[in-house]
Amino acid sequence: MTTRPTWPRPEVLRELLLALLPLLATVTLLALATQPAYDALLHRGKGLKPYAYQGLVQDLLLYRADLLDPAVTPEQRAASYDRALSSAINREQYAFLASIEASDDFRLLNVQRGLERRTPEGLQRAVKEAIGLNNLVRDYSTAQSAAYEKAFTEMRGALIGSAIFSGLLSLVLILRSLLLWRAEQRRAQQREERQREALNLASHEMRRPLQSLLLAADALRAAPNEALRQRLLAQIEDSAAQLASRADLTRLNDLYLDVTLRVQPVDLTELVRRFSSSRVHVTAPGHLLWPVDANRVRQMLENLVENAVKYTQGTVELTLDAPGGQPRVQVRDHGPGMSDELRGRVFLPYERGPQSLGPGSGLGLPLVRRYAQAHGGDVMLTHAPGGGLLITLTFGQAVTQLVAPPVRKLTPG
Repeated sequence: MTTRPTWPRPEVLRELLLALLPLLATVTLLALATQPAYDALLHRGKGLKPYAYQGLVQDLLLYRADLLDPAVTPEQRAASYDRALSSAINREQYAFLASIEASDDFRLLNVQRGLERRTPEGLQRAVKEAIGLNNLVRDYSTAQSAAYEKAFTEMRGALIGSAIFSGLLSLVLILRSLLLWRAEQRRAQQREERQREALNLASHEMRRPLQSLLLAADALRAAPNEALRQRLLAQIEDSAAQLASRADLTRLNDLYLDVTLRVQPVDLTELVRRFSSSRVHVTAPGHLLWPVDANRVRQMLENLVENAVKYTQGTVELTLDAPGGQPRVQVRDHGPGMSDELRGRVFLPYERGPQSLGPGSGLGLPLVRRYAQAHGGDVMLTHAPGGGLLITLTFGQAVTQLVAPPVRKLTPG
């Protein structure tokens, strides 16, 4: 069986190209920087050597001196002539001859023709042409040296510039890598904090059904009749279902962070009345259907009632109504109330009221607000008439939801 080759991800290719960027930039800059000097060496040779031109002038002057010296024999004069003529005929030994002749009117051919005439005038013409060519060579050599010096000076500056550019580019890439590393560290820290927050909220919300489960199991051992046992068994079953609903590790983000609801029409009256007790007085209409996530609404009510009970030793009033057609739950206690400054902070995680009558973690109200806003509503704290605190929970249309499976009817506890 053949396996399909796996290609690098675009991010890997991008980072590889960025890593190679200083190398590519350095090579390109160096190639551009050395090009002028390379062209100078390629087209102008390794430097002009004027020895042949100087030698031609020397041979002509020696020949003229031999003609004027009576002590020189005819054979010596002939040898001196042949040497000067040979220098004038051998054009290959003169570097850059065409370029030098093109810069003025002096010609090596005129030197040759002047010698071949074998007259004083012809010799004088040959010497003049040779000296002129030698002067042109000197000027050409000076200009060529200046061009070389300029090319290498520019190359030196370009090399320094390319080194600075490559260093700065490498520094930028290193800083970019550090910033990416810090951003990844920050994202990892945020992920860890979110996981810790989800676990803390899950632990907070599992506490109540777990306590109810333990109490029901303990009471079941001493139940005197079948009816009570069935009621306790139903309570145990309900608590176990709540534990399963609140402790699904595969859905912690959906349950507590990026809240995703399982919405279906639910009778809110039935949900509210299950909180009726000796300390909680419930007022609710006969029926009030509304599309909500029943488990999340139950968690909100548990937190609100538990919070009210903590801050008062008297009765807590739990009221359900629907002013304007949208459900509203109000929880009132007769405790000491709460300052305006503290009411602005209690929806932050781990913030608690100043006079709690029981232990707590400060996670209940932030979770209630998160669930309420997911249901299209909100939760507010105000001063109750006559003292105490009034918590108002409103409902709208759920903004994050999944198709919910049918949920069994809740058994009153």
